[in-house]
Amino acid sequence: MNKYLQQLVNLSQIDQKIDNYAPRIESINRNLQLKKDEIATIDENIEKVDTEISELKAQIANTNSHINEFNAKIKDISKKSSAVKSEKEIKALNLEEDLAKDQLEAANEEIGRLERIIDSKNELKTELEQKKSNAQSVLDSLNSEVADELKAIENERSKIYDQKEKLLADMNQKVLTFYEKIRKWAKNTAVVPVRKQACYGCFMKINDKTYAHIIKSEDITTCPHCGRILYKETIEE
Repeated sequence: MNKYLQQLVNLSQIDQKIDNYAPRIESINRNLQLKKDEIATIDENIEKVDTEISELKAQIANTNSHINEFNAKIKDISKKSSAVKSEKEIKALNLEEDLAKDQLEAANEEIGRLERIIDSKNELKTELEQKKSNAQSVLDSLNSEVADELKAIENERSKIYDQKEKLLADMNQKVLTFYEKIRKWAKNTAVVPVRKQACYGCFMKINDKTYAHIIKSEDITTCPHCGRILYKETIEE
């Protein structure tokens, strides 16, 4: 294979490896972010439950205030009962007392209902806190794994960059400029193999004359359809 063509094939493969690091790193960080988002959602739910519990406690305090009023009213009615003389006044006070007692009973039942809701909210909060604890343990483990993975990728990427720098130092500038021009639009398919007499960039069939040049590999040949640099794959590749 022509020296310059071989360099372009090598450079294209190196660039592909370099470009593949970004999605790998993104995938690693995405898993980490998903777990962070999960914990943030749990925190929001815990905060919501705390707010609901505070509101329920405020309702209980307000209902207790009414209970005190009802109790005071019942005592007041009891005092008045001893002073009244007419049957009509007695009936009126009894009716007022019955109403106050009904209100007192309803208020006590409401407090019981609110306390049961608070108990269920506290149970939910406990479950959420346990879920957060488990998620945090997973996150801590992920942080450690991600740090190791990113370090390994960085070491690997550093070696690839070294290979690229050495290769670039030995390449013809015009050939390199030609490659970069194609790479601007073709990305990692700037240099592609020919298989079954077809360009593996645009998948169009190559005419016999162009295919013969590619097989000889004496010059840099581009696809007559898309303009990508072509080369004939070896058995090893």
